[in-house]
Amino acid sequence: MNAMVGEKLSIITSKAQTTRHRIFGIVNGDDFQVVFSDTPGIIKPAYELQSSMMDFVKSAFEDADVLIYMVEIGEKGLKDENFFKKISNSKIPVLLLLNKIDTSDQAHLEEQIQYWQELLPKVEIYPISALENFNVKEVFDRILELLPEGPPYYPKDQLTDKPERFFVNETIREKILLQYKKEIPYAVEVETEEFLEDDKIIRIRSVIMVERDTQKGIIIGHKGSALKKVGVEARKDLEKFFDKQVHIELYVKVNKNWRSNSNQLKRFGYNN
Repeated sequence: MNAMVGEKLSIITSKAQTTRHRIFGIVNGDDFQVVFSDTPGIIKPAYELQSSMMDFVKSAFEDADVLIYMVEIGEKGLKDENFFKKISNSKIPVLLLLNKIDTSDQAHLEEQIQYWQELLPKVEIYPISALENFNVKEVFDRILELLPEGPPYYPKDQLTDKPERFFVNETIREKILLQYKKEIPYAVEVETEEFLEDDKIIRIRSVIMVERDTQKGIIIGHKGSALKKVGVEARKDLEKFFDKQVHIELYVKVNKNWRSNSNQLKRFGYNN
């Protein structure tokens, strides 16, 4: 979606379950508006947060005109057989994007295409490299061909449905995913309490929520070194995103078992 929209709206890491929300990316042309709906990856939920993530997937599936199912070279496991059956029996067009082909050779690519064609004979398969922008335009053109005609849903200058604070939260969370190992990134939620903008600078105060005191100590690090690194890396990305100087303050709080608490999940934009 980021490649097609031309902006980094969804955070990217090599870790599973990086995306937690349903994020719209809007592409406008003279005679079209395409609304991409980026969702979490398909998993079998283990706790309340993951159930909410799968609700985003289901809602996107229900109102889509075209379904894009993206896999990576070498990926074969199906995380949820029931949902996969929905995809294979879908009445709407399905495009399967085989991503990261820049990491593969021709023989392996052909083997992968054959594997997915046998598994999903009705879908159209497109080998792509989002990183190298290979075949991205061809996929976009095919989406335009498949979409039904209708009025635009959003103003022509709108890029996404999410507010600015959402992208602050996600940028900070991305840096945590990249910097910390094991369970830490998955026990984290970010809430921006202050976003003050003037002509020259944006001043941000955000709170990183964790589930346990031990996690708080790991996030902060020795003399605050780990937390400082998160802040520096997030600030760099946010200055590019907003095209303005950014000052960011980060705090860490314990919010016990928030991933399994319906009220807390609603507060953070899940279970809506």
